Amino acid sequence: MGVDQIVVTGQAQAIILGIETSCDETAAALVTRDESGRGAIRSNVVRSQLDEHAAFGGVVPELAARSHVEWLDHIIAQATDEAGMDLADVDAVAATAGPGLIGGVLVGLTTAKALAASLGKPLIAVNHLEGHALTARLTDGVEFPYLMLLVSGGHSQFVLVRGVGQYERWGGTIDDALGEAFDKVAKLLSLGHPGGPAVERVARDGDPRRFRFPRPLLREARLDFSFSGLKTAVRLQAEALAPLSDQDVADIAAGFQAAVTEIVATRSRQALERFGQVLPGVQPQLVVAGGVAANRAIAAALDRVAQDMGAPLVVPPIALCTDNGAMVAWAGAERLALGDMSSLSVAARPRWPLDDPDMGVNQHGV
Repeated sequence: MGVDQIVVTGQAQAIILGIETSCDETAAALVTRDESGRGAIRSNVVRSQLDEHAAFGGVVPELAARSHVEWLDHIIAQATDEAGMDLADVDAVAATAGPGLIGGVLVGLTTAKALAASLGKPLIAVNHLEGHALTARLTDGVEFPYLMLLVSGGHSQFVLVRGVGQYERWGGTIDDALGEAFDKVAKLLSLGHPGGPAVERVARDGDPRRFRFPRPLLREARLDFSFSGLKTAVRLQAEALAPLSDQDVADIAAGFQAAVTEIVATRSRQALERFGQVLPGVQPQLVVAGGVAANRAIAAALDRVAQDMGAPLVVPPIALCTDNGAMVAWAGAERLALGDMSSLSVAARPRWPLDDPDMGVNQHGV
């Protein structure tokens, strides 16, 4: 089946293969984008490594990379099978080139280079964070500009998204990311990995008023986060109460969740206020990405803030908020539409901020 035969709403589709291996998910997807900018997910296969890392209480980079090597070819084959396509049908191959665990990033990017070279198709090196930033355009057709709150295991930041390649980082964590803080608190309380769902589950039976944990930086005007001191306060409280009863664990989890929820909600209100100052007269939009978006308490607080500020709140389906190949394929499709492609010599990068000058592409945006 050739690309000229793939037609939706009367317009030819560009077919992009996306590969994601930046952490502990081995993922591949096929996504189409038509000439009007509308996209569709044809397949999205994700293999989690949770069981492989559970005994260690977190992701072991060497194990993650080896697992990617073992499984990536199978995941790509499954993605093409589910889409009813062949590799020869794709118009470009997109892969995460950073940021992330460098061993895993190298596996995915090297595989993408080999496929692009053998198929004679363009390679598009994708910033993992850009994949998160642009997902709402795939799922909800969000128009530029908008404010993105990214809260995940490795990142917590506010970004003004003006266009593809046009990102302004307004604030971020100065220590732990929020997802990392959840994981560390869960490990401290012996709740298992991943920590976010475990803490949320236990917190439902807890009293969030029993322990008033600190809200670092909350009174400051800047849009940065800090969770290290909060995590330390949780540890000290747990040590003071040891041995912990089930109710102690639930109350500590509830108190921690209440603290981070207030922090995120307050910062989001401030960020939306800044949006109005920077772009007066433009409808503010708040897009939330990252696995922490699945936390119900945080999601409910963000919904209240968005309603108060008159800003539509857009949260893609949780399967597309966590790491996946569809977000990489879509970011590749957006860049391909603007004529932005990568050399086969492009390097993997363990760190790659969204506001890096290298992110620019043709300056399309607001």
